[in-house]
Amino acid sequence: MKLQNKLTLLFFSIGTIGLILFHAAIFYFVSEFNFEDFFKRLQARAKLAAEINIYPTEKSAASQEMRNRYLEKMEDEEDFVVKVGSLDRMQFDRPISLPESFYKTIASKGNARYNKDNHFYYGQLFKTQHGNYIVIVTASDPYGFQELETLRKVLLVVFAISVLLTYIGGKVFSHYSVRPLRAVIRNVKNISANNLHLRLDELKGKDEMAELVHTFNNMLNRLETAFSTQNNFVSNASHELKTPLTIITAEIELMLAQKGISPETEASAKMVLSHAEKLGHIITSLLGLAQTGFDGKKQNWQRIRIDELIMTVADSVKKIDPESVIQIDFSSLPTDEALLYTEGNSNLLQLALSNIVGNACKYSNNQPVAISVKVENKRIVVAISDHGIGIPENEQQHIFEPFFRASNTSDFEGHGIGLPLTLNIIRLHKGSIGIRSEEQIGTEMQIILPISNEILING
Repeated sequence: MKLQNKLTLLFFSIGTIGLILFHAAIFYFVSEFNFEDFFKRLQARAKLAAEINIYPTEKSAASQEMRNRYLEKMEDEEDFVVKVGSLDRMQFDRPISLPESFYKTIASKGNARYNKDNHFYYGQLFKTQHGNYIVIVTASDPYGFQELETLRKVLLVVFAISVLLTYIGGKVFSHYSVRPLRAVIRNVKNISANNLHLRLDELKGKDEMAELVHTFNNMLNRLETAFSTQNNFVSNASHELKTPLTIITAEIELMLAQKGISPETEASAKMVLSHAEKLGHIITSLLGLAQTGFDGKKQNWQRIRIDELIMTVADSVKKIDPESVIQIDFSSLPTDEALLYTEGNSNLLQLALSNIVGNACKYSNNQPVAISVKVENKRIVVAISDHGIGIPENEQQHIFEPFFRASNTSDFEGHGIGLPLTLNIIRLHKGSIGIRSEEQIGTEMQIILPISNEILING
């Protein structure tokens, strides 16, 4: 889930919980106020009922007159006056069937309240010189319940609208909250090995986003320095290592060209020359390995036709090893020749394919090596298979590591650099390599490359 959606969900959840608590509190306090107000009205009527019914006097008649004239008659209003014999023993009549706790509360605290559904009961103890009396007043409050029901409906409508507004507010809040982060992501996507000099715009303030941008710019500074250092090393090493090696090779060849040298000297010179040539190949491979892995600059990037490149690779491998047998199968080529084009550096791709084809020929003792080309899912697939010694299953995961050689290759010359170099070149061209191998049966490697973007766009 994206950060913006998480923020929206968090904001919506917190807002919704807050709204539920807020509306519940409103409904609770309003209902409590209505109940309290109604019980106070019952309490006033209980006092009037006591004045009127307990030993009536002239004042009682005035109270009755005021009650009849000024007090609104409540729904289902009734009052009961009960003579109390003994409070301690609860000796008095129960005029209404109510919980015993209601009467006990009146006896102990002097008054009690009780309501069931829409019917309310208020009882109060009056201690007079003529004895103790309990007055109970009961009535219904349909209007109060109607008000609460109306309030409940209003709160539900307001809650629904508020939830919708909360969601919209969460979307707006999350949009503006992650906008700086989206800008950082957009700018980071534009930075690659080709433009490491670019930097993110520094943000004002000292918040986490400003700290993130500052940290990322520092990382870019370190990366640019490291890449520049490696680039300089590759450029300098190419000259500094090859120049003395070329001089050594030339001097040895000059020595061998002279007449009259002893057989022992000639043998030693040939041994030195052989190892110098091997050292030259190792240096060339190492420099190529470093150069394809450090920057990915598209030098001499062009459209390359794969079937033509394979023909060139086959010719170059046969020149190195004339006894190699290479069988090229173009029967699966697409009818649209435009799908055979990829983009890249022709020399690097030729080197990568030559390494794989050369290995196939070498490790199969020059048995036939098959090369086929097809197009699947808008990708070019080049399959190279042989019937050689194969690769042990537990060692296949290491074959692309520099200087690694399988345990069954001791009878063959090699340095363990060709396949790592090949993998770097293929990755540089946004491709991939797949392998399938069994010992003493053979190996198949698939090089998968993207079709030229120009072809895809036009298509």
